Order: sequence, then structure tokens, then C-alpha cells
Amino acid sequence: MEPDRDSNKFGDQYYIVLTYGCQMNENDSERFAGQLKRLGYHSTTELEKADLIVINTCCVRESAEKKIHGKIGELKRYKALNPNIIIVIAGCMAQKEREKLLKKFSHLDIVIGTHNIHQLAELVQTVEAKREKVLAVWDQAERLAPDVPTVRKGQISAWVPIMYGCNNFCTYCIVPYVRGRERSRPLADIISEIEQLGKEGFKEITLLGQNVNSYGKDSEEGADFADLLKESDSIQSIARIRYMTSHPRDMNDKVIKVIQDSRKICEHFHLPIQAGSDKILDRMNRGYTTEYYCQLVKKIRDLIPGSSITTDIIVGFPGETDEMFQETLEFVKLIGFDAAYTFLYSQRSGTPAAQYEDQIPLAVKKARLKQLMDMQNQVSLTINKQLIHRTVEVLVEGFSKTDESKLMGRTRTNKIVIWEKGGPEKIGQLVNINVTSAQTWLLKGRLTFNDREEEN
Repeated sequence: MEPDRDSNKFGDQYYIVLTYGCQMNENDSERFAGQLKRLGYHSTTELEKADLIVINTCCVRESAEKKIHGKIGELKRYKALNPNIIIVIAGCMAQKEREKLLKKFSHLDIVIGTHNIHQLAELVQTVEAKREKVLAVWDQAERLAPDVPTVRKGQISAWVPIMYGCNNFCTYCIVPYVRGRERSRPLADIISEIEQLGKEGFKEITLLGQNVNSYGKDSEEGADFADLLKESDSIQSIARIRYMTSHPRDMNDKVIKVIQDSRKICEHFHLPIQAGSDKILDRMNRGYTTEYYCQLVKKIRDLIPGSSITTDIIVGFPGETDEMFQETLEFVKLIGFDAAYTFLYSQRSGTPAAQYEDQIPLAVKKARLKQLMDMQNQVSLTINKQLIHRTVEVLVEGFSKTDESKLMGRTRTNKIVIWEKGGPEKIGQLVNINVTSAQTWLLKGRLTFNDREEEN
């Protein structure tokens, strides 16, 4: 562990971490922040004030990659204003492009890959001492990286990584190439981290992995994801447990049974279907059929009534005909997803699907995406309206972004709820809210009389 920086010697220096991409990137950024804080840097939200800038990148979609390239280019002017500023590019794009980034952007100081996150502190010290550019990108982590200090972004909910990497090799996805093979953290380390978060006052934790259902398959411990969930559920200081993301193929009866019997594991199943056509699913190398997926959803809803089912769907995958797209629309109606995160297919160099010849024109993809979103919005609104006049348990997360007289939080099924502050509610508290109206993406309600009475 690096020693604390002598703040008198170096003076006040500030860092900013800009994060793109998934929750795993968000958690990585918290670990970057922890290392920089240990070095004596202070956090800032102003680029103009920063002595060190980290851009934690994503390359899952072409649009994100172009946006990040633009942001990296913008940082050149900060280097001109302050030649001593340290500019770091991290994350999936750094893992993928490596020395190309240093050649293209002369103002960069450090390019650090997804397997090297724990090395940021020592790399920063190297640049400070020698003023030379540094490339730190391992092809594959030989072992799990050591734990590093973490600065949590929130005070109520926290990410807890349980594994890294992915072995699935879906034909559209770059993740296995930039995150490496699956590596599970020891069960005891995960439980210890959750217990510590509970002591620090966190009420909700989300277990993170590219495919959490694969937890433990690479380990000799013998514990699987269901065992981890059961252990986590027994931790008294934590009120809620979430997890993401689950691969439908690997969601098994043991996991569902543990969730059914649990007290704290939320009844929200995020199961990315990606397409409603079996031909497209096969071409994506997803490893399941629509029939299997339907049976899985039925099993969940039979055993855990009231569960929410959300998903991811890719529109315009190579070879997707109008008929195949209609199959996806019909599948969305059949399942009745609470919400769906929808995306245009984006070619990722280095993936098999990028080489397929039958790419879909952008205009067609956009038209299909609009159809899908319109349909899903109708489905989501219909499901949410069924909650009107019902009382739901909500974890108070903070004030509404648009109205500070209102509070917001989430149900156990991960639905956003907004209500007029009743007086006694505190951030981090579990309250009961009676739903009075519903929209596509959120619910509105009022604090129930029982909650107010209990506070008095």
C-alpha cells in the first residue's frame, strides 16, 4: 500500500475522474479515486482546477468510443495551460488501443488497462518523478489484483465486485477481449467488504460481475453464486442486496430458490434477452432459445410473484430481417418486461459480428429502434399502472433532481418513486409509499400514515 503523500511538500493538488460505460467502470473509478486520495490528491468537479485527470473509458459501442475520442482531444488545451498536469486514459478503450492512444494523443501521460487498475498510484508517482509517458496494459491478469483504497460515490448504495472478466464470447461483444477471462474473488473477501460497508452506514449493495451467475466456476472454493447470495443475505447491517448482470443461460433453480427464501435480496431480475428471434440468438452465440427464456421467466414469476423482469435488446444485428424483428416485438409483448434497455447494433472491431457481410443500414436500425421503444414504453406504463393504490417499500435515496420538496427512492423491484417529503423520512431509511400515479419510468405517491405514526 502506498504511503500518504506529504501534503506540505506537494501542496494541494486536485484530481477528477470522468467515467464512461457500465457499473464495473463506475466501481473501477471509485478505486482510482481511492488511490489518488491516498496519494494526497483532493477531488474536484472542475477540469480547470485539476492537476490530474482520469478518463475511464468504454468501447462497447462505437458512439461511446467517438465521444471519448473527442473528450481526449479536448484535454490538449489543459496540457497547454498546465504542462505539469497528468492525463490518464484507463478502462476498456485503453485495454483495446494501448500504444495507439499515446501515438494519437501526444498530451497523454498514462494509459492503464483493465487488469492494471491497482497500479495507478505507482504509475502517477513514476510520472511525477521522471516526467515520462507510461503504458501499463497486461494482456490478462495472472491473478486477482490486490484490494486498493476505494472512495464510494454515494452514501447509501455501494458496488461490490465479485468477479472480473467474461467467458461467453457473444459475437457482438468486446468485453471478453478487454476484460479477460472470468476470475472470481474469494467468498470471504466479498463478505468482509459487505460487512465493512454495513458498518460504514451503507444500506444497499449491488454485487457486480459481467455474468454473476458464473461466480465460483473458476474457483477451488466450491462456493457458487447462490452460496454467495445466501451468505450476503445473513449480514444484519445491510437492508437490500442487488446484483448484475445475469446471463439467462446460467440463471439456475438454486439461485432462484435462494432469492425466494431470502429477506434482503431484491425481487428484480435483469435478464438480457438481446433478441426475440432464435436465429439471431444463435448468431449472437447467446446459448439459449426464446422458449428457454419464456420457461425461465415463468418459473421466476411462479416462485416469486411480483418480481420485476428487465432486459437488454439489440436492434439491427447483422442478418436481422423484418420478420426477425417482428419476432422480437412479439416477444416483448409476450414476456411483458417492466423495462428494456434498447440499443442499436454497433460494429466493434475485433468481434466476429463486425465481419459479417449482412450489416443493417443505419436508417433501418433507427426505425426499428423507435418501434421497439414505443412498444416497450406502452408495456412499461401498463405494468406500472397496476401498482396504483398499492403500497410499496422504498429506500430513500435523496431529493428529487427537479424538486427539492420531493424525495426519491427505489422499490425492491428497482422502480423509481417520487413523493412529497412528509417530514420524518431520512435518507437511507426504508419507508412505505402508497402509489398515486404511474409513468413509463417512475411512480409517484405519498408517505403512508403508518410511517408518520411510527416516527411520532
